[in-house]
Amino acid sequence: MGRILAIDYGKKRIGIAVSDPLKIIAGGLGTWSPQEVIPFLQDYVKKEVVECFVLGLPKQTNGLPSENLQRTEEFSKVLRRTFTNIPVVFVDERYTSTLAHRAMIEGGLKKKERQNKALVDEISATIILQTYLEYNK
Repeated sequence: MGRILAIDYGKKRIGIAVSDPLKIIAGGLGTWSPQEVIPFLQDYVKKEVVECFVLGLPKQTNGLPSENLQRTEEFSKVLRRTFTNIPVVFVDERYTSTLAHRAMIEGGLKKKERQNKALVDEISATIILQTYLEYNK
């Protein structure tokens, strides 16, 4: 059984989360820069079977595209060219940063720890993936 990888694509940081082999639980893998992410993913798919990439689709709260949409779409094209046998699907990522901050507060993280933007991106990717897993049971 393969895993599913979720990606929260940002201009400076890219959060990545992975499913368990049974595709029930999402867990954070970490955060990479745009320059590091493709080499990381290439190494990862050599070690693990990846069935699908889930990419957060950036929209504003009113449903209109956000400023990051074009970068995300370009990244999806790079993913499709690089990993021709792994499908790429989009999931609405509205409110994931807000939910990530809430999860950090509920998890008891101190204010300084909650300011770690890399951790927010990793948790956001985890939320994107968990949403996908729940809707695709």
